[in-house]
Amino acid sequence: MTSSLPTPADLSTHIGRGLSDLRDLVALQSVSAQGRMLPETAAFVTRLLEAEGFTVRSYPGEVAPVLVAEAGEGPATLLIYNHYDVQPEDPAELWESPPFTLTERDGRLYGRGASDDKGEFAARLAAVRAVRERHGGRLPLRVRWLIEGEEEVGSPSLERFVAEHAQELRADGCWWEFGSIDPDGRPVLSLGLKGVMCVELRCRVAASDLHSSLGAVIDNPLYRLARAVASLRDDGGRVTIPGFHDDVREPSAADLAALARIPGDGQAVRETYGVTRPLATGPAYHGRLNLAPVVNVNGWGGGYGGEGSKTVLPAHGFVKLDFRLVPGQDPARVLGLLRAHLDAQGLTDVELVELEAHQKPARVEAGHPFVRACVAAAREAHGAEPVVQPSSGGSGPMYPFQALGVACVAAGIGNVGGRVHAPNENIVRDHFEKGVVFGVALLEGLSRGE
Repeated sequence: MTSSLPTPADLSTHIGRGLSDLRDLVALQSVSAQGRMLPETAAFVTRLLEAEGFTVRSYPGEVAPVLVAEAGEGPATLLIYNHYDVQPEDPAELWESPPFTLTERDGRLYGRGASDDKGEFAARLAAVRAVRERHGGRLPLRVRWLIEGEEEVGSPSLERFVAEHAQELRADGCWWEFGSIDPDGRPVLSLGLKGVMCVELRCRVAASDLHSSLGAVIDNPLYRLARAVASLRDDGGRVTIPGFHDDVREPSAADLAALARIPGDGQAVRETYGVTRPLATGPAYHGRLNLAPVVNVNGWGGGYGGEGSKTVLPAHGFVKLDFRLVPGQDPARVLGLLRAHLDAQGLTDVELVELEAHQKPARVEAGHPFVRACVAAAREAHGAEPVVQPSSGGSGPMYPFQALGVACVAAGIGNVGGRVHAPNENIVRDHFEKGVVFGVALLEGLSRGE
């Protein structure tokens, strides 16, 4: 075994094998929202892990199997969390190559799951192979791996599963399922996730659509919904539901110090996606992205949306919303506040329907030993100072692990133009290679107690 960190060239065989794994994984259409190919993908992931010496146990979930794997022995225990399910490919016509065929163009690899989350899993497995080879076929630390197939539908099985299998999942730290590399090549580490609550507002005024002339005497469900949505936030994006901000935990000194060191103000995101109405730029950008709760309108339906006009009074309509929450906020309480707010606006006829499983927010302190280990590995692997975010702007089922006392850090291979959840999802090939190097650095560092 050599103690020096290998380069991507040194790891070319493992990187090539990892990309082959990714190609096979992308071909498996494991869309959890539609129940497609979930058992088949779980079985394939199991075979990949068993080939590397892992003992894999499969447990039934509400939607898909939950896998727990373990291998290695040593003074440190690393828990890795990934998921094998993906988002639907729709709208399929916007893909420039088949969504379930990994396709390389100009240094990027395109395919559903290439980034979220099959690319992350494949890069990490390649790192495990490399470390085993460096240590004569053994892992110098205990690696526990939880891989689920329900993350894209809110992980409905996970909170109970983690609580019931606490002893199997104890670890010194958890390497979370995603992360990114910024346009300047700096690794971005997130120390938490926002909670999420997805709901649908529905309103019905009649058994069927009516002639629009009757709008003079019959209310319009789309107007009712528009009034409801307009009451939820101000023009600056601040949520205006009474009591919504009461439980928000104040950021720590370490949180604020980490924010002050984050470069940029979101310009790369605005340029990549052609943003015309940013809500925050300058110093406020990272503060709001990391620490501020928000409500989003995800979709709106009802009435006529075809070519030309159709003078109709819709019978019903709907609006889909998600709330991104921060530590201190509980989705169940926010749901109650939302219902009370709608009622106070005279909108008792607007039905409030919960969608998928809610997730609570989670965040670890920047000074935690596992955070320091991840920062050191990222610095060594990328040759650049990592960007440490107190929290991702996104959400995921991190809270159950935090409740066990396991610190979670997100570090991975995504990129600002990765189009996660959208057509033409992609990773940068060089980022995949650096992700394997980071995995080797993290595993080796933890095995040495660093």
